[in-house]
Amino acid sequence: MYFGFGYFKFSHIAKNFYAYSVVNHLNIYTINLVGSRLMENKLLLLVRRLPKIFLKFLPVISFIIPISILYYLRPDSFQGTWEGSWQGRFLYLFFLWLCFLEIIIGYERLSLFQLNKRSLGRVFTLAIFISLPTVYIIAANFFGLNETIKNLAERNMVYHARLMPLSIEYMVFSVLLCATVASAYGIVGLEEFSISITFLGVVGLTYAIDELYPVGRFTPFQSLVFPTTNLAQSVLNFLGYPTSLNVIKSNDYGYYPVLLVFDPANPAKLVANFGIAWPCAGVESLIIYALTILLFLKKSLIPTWQKVIYFAVGAVITYLINVLRIVSIFLVKINGGDWLLFHNLYGPLYSVIWITTYPLIIVGSRILWNTIKQLRRTQHYDKI
Repeated sequence: MYFGFGYFKFSHIAKNFYAYSVVNHLNIYTINLVGSRLMENKLLLLVRRLPKIFLKFLPVISFIIPISILYYLRPDSFQGTWEGSWQGRFLYLFFLWLCFLEIIIGYERLSLFQLNKRSLGRVFTLAIFISLPTVYIIAANFFGLNETIKNLAERNMVYHARLMPLSIEYMVFSVLLCATVASAYGIVGLEEFSISITFLGVVGLTYAIDELYPVGRFTPFQSLVFPTTNLAQSVLNFLGYPTSLNVIKSNDYGYYPVLLVFDPANPAKLVANFGIAWPCAGVESLIIYALTILLFLKKSLIPTWQKVIYFAVGAVITYLINVLRIVSIFLVKINGGDWLLFHNLYGPLYSVIWITTYPLIIVGSRILWNTIKQLRRTQHYDKI
């Protein structure tokens, strides 16, 4: 009897365990089935949204191909060693960064401008505008357009005629970006890409001014060089270098300061001297900063008085970076470095990296400030 009761009890437990296992497996199967269906739905939703996501990035995609072609044809123009000039195409990389940043920040607003139904004519027009940057680069580099621009500049006595195609290229890209954005989103979409459009236009315009009025001939910009040079001289003096500052007047180059730096161990020995024009002093970076940050702040919901503070602090830092830029050129020269490469590439990168990073700093500071405010409110309510 005991054995029979034990067998019956064991059999009952086994049946219950088997039933539990079956139910458990069914639940796991159901969960897996629901999970797989959810994943399928998410993938289908993503596939359906891909065209809309792609449309949002069309403006930047339309410029990746021509910029890649330019890098393949003239990689030196991206490396600060092109034509012995501070002008170059490395700023296109920062343009693409700004464009991506504007798309990410304005992603939701761009969805409002996007049309669900498009006529065949509008799609065809958009396709034309997307291809135009590439068409322009092919025409300029393979069909003699750049040579035509250069020859026209030479006939009109442009000082840096060989560089004129570059400034025209930047300005054409700015116009084509406007056309692409307007075609994709309408006129209202231009505000969302205003920083990128302005960046290209301002770079092209400052390059053109330097080509037309070299060194110190453009007085409005050159007037900002003297206080910057004086401050750089003070920094070099603080570092222990004897210095001397002269002002040169030239019919060809206008007014410009010449800063001389001497060996601290032998004050009669000249170790570095440079004439300083507005491109060397980073005046173009102040202009780019002012326009891009003003447009960024205009699109933000930051209170006006805080916008003023953000702009003023950023402007002061940009100016001090320009002073550091001049000091760095002298230090590179004194220590036997490649000062020309620094002048043409790394010096401008000081300001450009700062300008393109500052909007992220502003966004981060707003997030941090709002988090601190929320924590203070929570602590206040907890005390109550």
